Amino acid sequence: MNLTQATDYAFRAVLYLARKGNGEVVEAQEIAGRENIPLRFLLKILRQLGQAGIVKSYRGVGGGFSLAKDPEEITLLDVVEAVEGPVKINRCLIDPQYCTSQRGGRCAIHQELSLIQNDIIARLGTVSFKKILEREQNL
Repeated sequence: MNLTQATDYAFRAVLYLARKGNGEVVEAQEIAGRENIPLRFLLKILRQLGQAGIVKSYRGVGGGFSLAKDPEEITLLDVVEAVEGPVKINRCLIDPQYCTSQRGGRCAIHQELSLIQNDIIARLGTVSFKKILEREQNL
């Protein structure tokens, strides 16, 4: 499993907005500059985060982006799924038809990978951006 650069940028953008606080509207150019993210790429990511209900966008003068929820309600899993889609560590876990061994999910390896995938999903789901902010303050 490999998280893309887009997901890394999404983590950084959400964390930046979380630092600003609830309701604080920030221009994309500010986020891009502070977090060293290419603006065009950031705008695409912010659109995905908006569709997932993680950020809100505001148009016009004074427009920009803010968190749509409290940082404690946004997890790493939320961001990963907004950018990457559902977490799947192997293609046979997406659909048993992808299994080249033709075992259709009745495979010991498939079963172990499924358990590992569930562990990853559960762990990502326990880490909120509030937790990350608290950890950041202790660094």
